[in-house]
Amino acid sequence: MTETTSHDYLSLLSSTERDFLVRNNGDQVKIDSLKGKKFGLYFSASWCRPCHRFTPSLLKVYYKVASKGDFEVVFVSADKDEKSFNGYFSKMPWLAVPFSDSETRYQLDVLFRVSEVPYLMIIGENGKVLTDSGVEIIGEYGAEGYPFTVERIKELKDQEEAAKQGQSLRSILVSPSHDFVISPDGNKVPVSELEGKTVGLYFSDSSYKSCVEFTPKLVEVYEKLKAKGESFEIVLIPLHDDKESFEQDFKNMPWFAFPSKDKSCANLVRYCEISALPTLFVIGPDGKTLTKSGVLAVANLGDLAYPFTPEKFKELLEIEKAKKEAQTLDSILVLGDLNFVIGKDGAKVPVSELVGKNILLYFSAHWLDLHLKFLSKLIKTYHDIKAKDSAFEVIFVSSDRDQPSFDEFFSTMPWLALPFSDERKKNLQKKFKSQRTDAAIAIGPSGRTVSKKFLQFIAYFGPDAYPFTEEKLKHLKEQLEAMAEQWPEKVKHKLHAEHELLLTRRDVYNCDGCEETGYTWSYLCKNCDFDLHPNCALKNDEETE
Repeated sequence: MTETTSHDYLSLLSSTERDFLVRNNGDQVKIDSLKGKKFGLYFSASWCRPCHRFTPSLLKVYYKVASKGDFEVVFVSADKDEKSFNGYFSKMPWLAVPFSDSETRYQLDVLFRVSEVPYLMIIGENGKVLTDSGVEIIGEYGAEGYPFTVERIKELKDQEEAAKQGQSLRSILVSPSHDFVISPDGNKVPVSELEGKTVGLYFSDSSYKSCVEFTPKLVEVYEKLKAKGESFEIVLIPLHDDKESFEQDFKNMPWFAFPSKDKSCANLVRYCEISALPTLFVIGPDGKTLTKSGVLAVANLGDLAYPFTPEKFKELLEIEKAKKEAQTLDSILVLGDLNFVIGKDGAKVPVSELVGKNILLYFSAHWLDLHLKFLSKLIKTYHDIKAKDSAFEVIFVSSDRDQPSFDEFFSTMPWLALPFSDERKKNLQKKFKSQRTDAAIAIGPSGRTVSKKFLQFIAYFGPDAYPFTEEKLKHLKEQLEAMAEQWPEKVKHKLHAEHELLLTRRDVYNCDGCEETGYTWSYLCKNCDFDLHPNCALKNDEETE
């Protein structure tokens, strides 16, 4: 659809038996009432989680804009039964195509090529389509996007670009509603007191597990830097749904915060282009952006990441590169008197006997049910490689919760392991920055790391992933890319008929089809967090279109 496409919406929204739309109280409203108005056709459904996330945003815009008298929304339901429609529509203040008129709803779906919901098509007073990206515009600009024309969106983008060019701490944090932040004791602190400092804007919401897990690490780093006298501050940008959860979260934080539910929070999300939580957006003493990857920097480098400048990251990168070049198997696996691993009978095997071999560090745990299916493939791969080359070994690094669980799980494996209570496990997890319980680190004969993500290559290639060299790794990556090039970009599958599945590069995921762990490539519905492994998505039967 384009702005040049014009339609007679009297005929599109009506039928031979009906010239009205309905409200959730049963009132009938003549379709003629839309003449001279802009309106949005809102394709949505009660069963759709993304719709439930988007509808509150549309409600806010509707209440602000509809009062002008020249804007309306018409709900076009994709619900499967009238009871679901009525329950969902009861929360909407706008109009709807009656659920009973399935023919009109279907024709609108076809005309506007609706392949997934939520979908918001905005029509101008002249019957021309203003935009088919209403969901994105509402999510990004809210009521500020009104009247939703190309010119208005361009104007907003130009304003943002101009603001970024002249960015300062004041231009980011000061708004007509306030020029202060809140201290942990509840006092108002002028933004001017933060000027000239390095400031991290911490976008967080305690309903996200990732935020709950990262905040203590950030507190630790913040307190270390303050103890050193560094000129560093953090301002929480709360994205909580209610004031109570914000206050509960903020009382455990030693830094400043924006007022809860302040509309500037949503503006900052857009301005800073926040796409994931948590995010630490760092601003330098001159008010210019240093990095939006503060979370990654803090997680990997701790207080060493300060002051988050390109020069600092370059320095740390050079240090890390030098460490990798100097890495040996001893530097990885030997810690004081802990210079051994154990075999099946508990016998100690000196690390010195493993030097010069290809080593796979295998991180896992018996309670990780999905990964147990991968284990059987790894065991077969192990035997196949060992039959051809004795210069290969696997070392199990356990994340089990107690010694009996470790003993039981290790008894199913044909290779070596670190002892259960070994303190080297934490060092290895920190060194390889492994945030996952399941991982496979490939170490070449030189003792240097070849890959931190070798599970995917074992899963796809088995023993053909051996030996662990840079040349072999490059070849495996090329093979994976070549495989993906043969697959379609999108598929429709009956296991997730609501939306198309898009071929997406993924690290590790759980397939919602076979319920096994998948790697590298997935057919994904991002809205619903639904994954299918390519093998499941591309079965040559009636399940896939």
